[in-house]
Amino acid sequence: MSLDLLFSKDCSKAAVLFNSKKRMLEYLSQVAHQHLPHLSEQTILDSLMAREKLGSTGIGKGVAIPHGRLDGIEQTVAIIVTNREAINFDAIDNRPVDIFVALLVPGNQCEQHLKTLAKIADKLKDKQLCKQLRSVTSDEELYQLMVA
Repeated sequence: MSLDLLFSKDCSKAAVLFNSKKRMLEYLSQVAHQHLPHLSEQTILDSLMAREKLGSTGIGKGVAIPHGRLDGIEQTVAIIVTNREAINFDAIDNRPVDIFVALLVPGNQCEQHLKTLAKIADKLKDKQLCKQLRSVTSDEELYQLMVA
């Protein structure tokens, strides 16, 4: 799946400020709810939290990819958020996180879900891209960097 089909401008939020993992997951759920109004914020949050209980989605180097499966959606929704200050997210390298890419995928698309996760993780291995993502202050710039 092409990243410009996965991300949307209204799901790109630059330089927000939250101070905890729980609050960031709540914010990601709020943004997702705006894109998926037929699902409650709580339903979305529950999906993200259920995955976090299996193990942190903090993949290291200041990046996390919280994700969850949801029945009742037709295609994957991606949200990118940068936090002005890195927060504890129980990442595998124990470093705080400031780049978050949340993925909400249809419950029946396991294989596509794994491919999308891999594609996002691969893109975020680029140190220069991550440096640029951290420096932008506008949602538009954040979106453009992610889909480039």
